[in-house]
Amino acid sequence: MRNLFLSAVLAMTTALPATAETIRVGMSGGYFPFTFTRADELQGFEVDLMNAIGEITGDEIEFVTMSFSGLIGALESGRIDTVANQITITPEREAKFAFTQPYVYDGAQVVVKAGNEDAITGPDSLSGKSVAVNLGSNFEELLRGLPNAADIDIRTYESNIEQDTALGRVDAFVMDRVSSAQVIKQSPLPLALAGQPFSEIRNALPFRNDEAGQAMRDRVDAAITTLKENGTLAEISQKWLDADVTKPLADAAE
Repeated sequence: MRNLFLSAVLAMTTALPATAETIRVGMSGGYFPFTFTRADELQGFEVDLMNAIGEITGDEIEFVTMSFSGLIGALESGRIDTVANQITITPEREAKFAFTQPYVYDGAQVVVKAGNEDAITGPDSLSGKSVAVNLGSNFEELLRGLPNAADIDIRTYESNIEQDTALGRVDAFVMDRVSSAQVIKQSPLPLALAGQPFSEIRNALPFRNDEAGQAMRDRVDAAITTLKENGTLAEISQKWLDADVTKPLADAAE
């Protein structure tokens, strides 16, 4: 009996993560429906994702909110361990950070006031227009890289909520297609999508590219694989986005 008891204790002990620790997760808290505050509670797609990862890895998840433009700097300086704020994989970021596998596949989208979608049909028709975009985001980079960028009045804001409000002063804003649909439903302004998404993007979690960061990345990446395989990631997506955006666009279209 004693041996059976010891075997049970040993089995329970070995089942626990050997390197459980605190993962400090940076996010803006102003990017609905991915990370936002309502009734003084931080919630959204990214919050549910990280909590689900923590349940698998055994790590404690500590959320740290700050302006979006400061998140990458906080990761580089070691004040946080990763950023869960729909961070897009780019060649420049891959050279600096150790990324997990993508967990959201998306595209950039132009949003306008309802009634203007015939005049503004996509990025090519933004010349001579004022356009709001998240400061320091991949979408700002996409706008500034357009062939007609010199003719666009690009105005930066710290959150998509500010972008929405800014539509009283600008002609359009650019954000991810998934959030666009949610913002349109929530906004007091009548908004509409302008054309089709014009850039496919892959969003993942970045970690510092050192031994400790890579080890944490590997643990989190394995948890994301589990969440994909058991359907939890798709459930989180459906909960917040009314769609499954966790597969490559080509696979989702099949």
